[in-house]
Amino acid sequence: VVTMNTTTDIDFLADKGVVAKDWRSKFPNGASPTTSTMLFLVRNGNPKNIKDWDDLIRPDVKVVVVNPKTGGNGRMAYLAAWGQVRAKGGTDAQAAEFVSKLYKNVPALARGGRDATGMFLQRNLGDVLVTFESEVVSVENEFGKGKVDAVHPSASIVTENPVAIVERTVQKKGTAAEAKAYLDFLYSPEGQEIAAKHNIRPRNESILKAHANVFKPIKLFTVDQYFGSLAEAQKVHFNDGGQFDKLYTPGK
Repeated sequence: VVTMNTTTDIDFLADKGVVAKDWRSKFPNGASPTTSTMLFLVRNGNPKNIKDWDDLIRPDVKVVVVNPKTGGNGRMAYLAAWGQVRAKGGTDAQAAEFVSKLYKNVPALARGGRDATGMFLQRNLGDVLVTFESEVVSVENEFGKGKVDAVHPSASIVTENPVAIVERTVQKKGTAAEAKAYLDFLYSPEGQEIAAKHNIRPRNESILKAHANVFKPIKLFTVDQYFGSLAEAQKVHFNDGGQFDKLYTPGK
């Protein structure tokens, strides 16, 4: 099986014939048993008093974020920053202006999620890390509790965690039933509860509600709402010469 944090990764495998072309219809919720969202991690006590997206473009705030051209974490952070302007009734032009200001506050782009967390906590770069909600647990496990506070902005993006069966492999090994059983388990109450314990949002509404102290209410929007699809967003924003290249100049 494959379990990813962006649907485009599985689409790539589908194009290569590794997973089924119609992988999304094989399991409920578009084959995404769980979701996450992008939030802010700030240093303990939130010394810069960062509450929402607008604080990230203040002149006294430095932001740590993943390069959207090299990591799904970075693409989702960018789309969250863009989409929250739209969610407040703003235009794409206003969103582009906001995102441009935000990236001017980024001292250096991280290669991936682990690299970003390392920059923030080991190298002490920046005042705020924009990352997946689930990263809170990873940080506490790796660096100890009490190092960071999680700040939930007023609006953020739904990031899906899609799953698929690797058809090529299960056919070769005769393990299709086992692969399906494992992915089915991710949707079961037990599987959903395990996800919740790792700060990953379960699809099961009653389990989500039971963990309301962790999964704070945020105005959530989907990629499709403002970008058509993740594949479309990739073309418009992240391919060479796209929106990101137009608004981000390294070192400026």
